[in-house]
Amino acid sequence: MQYVNLGRSGVKVSRLCLGCMSFGNAARWMIELDESRKVTKKAIDLGINFFDTANVYSNGRSEEITGECPEVIVTT
Repeated sequence: MQYVNLGRSGVKVSRLCLGCMSFGNAARWMIELDESRKVTKKAIDLGINFFDTANVYSNGRSEEITGECPEVIVTT
């Protein structure tokens, strides 16, 4: 995996980002926690450390799910 600087923060992020808009339960095509865990684990195994989520994805459920995935570690 290739990594780049996130602006001038000194943080390195993967060039690929996992979009988490499909995490949640607001529509039939969305996936809940169990399936989301599989997706995030695979992403991390591949070296992805950049996750896109927002409070408007599934009314905030996407952020909750991302935070509940034990594989996702947030560092500052």
